Amino acid sequence: MPDTLPVLYSFRRCPYAMRARLALSISRQHCALREVVLRDKPAEMIEISPKATVPVLQLPQGNVLEESLDIMLWALNQNDPDHWLSPQHGTLSEMTTLIDRNDGPFKHHLDRYKYPHRYDDVTDATEHRQAGFHILTELNDQLAKTDQLFGDRISLADAALVPFIRQFANTDRDWFDAQPLADLQRWLAGHLASPLFEGIMTKYPAWQAGDEEPVFPLPA
Repeated sequence: MPDTLPVLYSFRRCPYAMRARLALSISRQHCALREVVLRDKPAEMIEISPKATVPVLQLPQGNVLEESLDIMLWALNQNDPDHWLSPQHGTLSEMTTLIDRNDGPFKHHLDRYKYPHRYDDVTDATEHRQAGFHILTELNDQLAKTDQLFGDRISLADAALVPFIRQFANTDRDWFDAQPLADLQRWLAGHLASPLFEGIMTKYPAWQAGDEEPVFPLPA
């Protein structure tokens, strides 16, 4: 493996890591992948990123990107073959505003819906499910007009949100599927069935120092 590859610390099921891998994959920015076990995080990752959350991307020059959106933007600024940064409708600023709402209010309610036992202030997880559902109805209305969130082709916003909508849906799939969210459900199903998404969900063994590092995404 070339020593010039960036190093990506990732965890397969983390939605933040998923969206970073989506951007790295579509932009064909190859990395040395280090799959992390969250209960036993490698010292090498903590040394370069003391906050110890995935994803982390260490560039060959030594720069470290510790936020998933920063990794997405870095990758797409290197190569954006499908124009994820230039949506059919709207602007990059409008996309990042929508992503901020996902990462703020929606993630707040998602965590308390999915993991109510982690939060002392949660007495009824369904209250947070309902608050998350309200945000999803707005996305559903947006998707009633176009195939994707900012037009009929995929953009940064779609890739940034889909792992979190997936996590919300999978918390109680029967309940989610029964909701009047036909356009959002269609959008989610399409992304989850796509070769791009399936490709970023390949399972890799946990990395330890000295292990061979697979190249991600797989060379074409």
